[in-house]
Amino acid sequence: MKEIYIRKIEVVKRPESLGELTALLDTAGVESVAVDCVNWKDFPYSPGVKVRMAHTGDALLLHWTVSERYVRAMADADNGPVWEDSCVEFFIRPDQCSPYYYNVECNCAGTLLIGRGTGNQDRVHAAQSIMEGVCRFTTVDGKLFDTREAPAEWHVGLYIPVSSLFADEIDSLDGRVMTGNFYKCGDALPQPHFLSWNPISLPAPMFHCPDHFGLLRFE
Repeated sequence: MKEIYIRKIEVVKRPESLGELTALLDTAGVESVAVDCVNWKDFPYSPGVKVRMAHTGDALLLHWTVSERYVRAMADADNGPVWEDSCVEFFIRPDQCSPYYYNVECNCAGTLLIGRGTGNQDRVHAAQSIMEGVCRFTTVDGKLFDTREAPAEWHVGLYIPVSSLFADEIDSLDGRVMTGNFYKCGDALPQPHFLSWNPISLPAPMFHCPDHFGLLRFE
């Protein structure tokens, strides 16, 4: 099982741009981890993917960097099928003794999905008021577009208040140990792919597998 140490950083106000978010991570020296596990031989395509993560006590900060051949953003509303697009994902289980976990999925244009449940068939989506509280930043222009050539590199930044984990009462992330995984997918792209940070030993692509999460240690 892989582990990641998630540094705490001081934030005076929430970032209002990708530049402000990345500057916070740069100043704190937060390093990237690679999302590069190709778990299924039938889907060998492996775009370049890395993610940085930190926390403020009451929020999560994530910055994704992706290099791939194609991009797509057809999900036209939050909690839609963003996984069919060029999509980055973060799954987290706050309580290791509980079967419940959250999936946070964001396509390259900033359309977001947040769900909670014990498996891929029982998800309860976050209310729109919660979705609106998550700051999303992206370098990909266009809210809705079909498959096209990707830029050399694209980025997604997320500022996720801890209240977005809507069924758990978490007053602070300080010192907590949770489990989770980072993913990159694109189910409807010309080269579908299913990458993970922590490896998955299942016979077919499946991200809803908390038994294959890695360890998240919060400063």
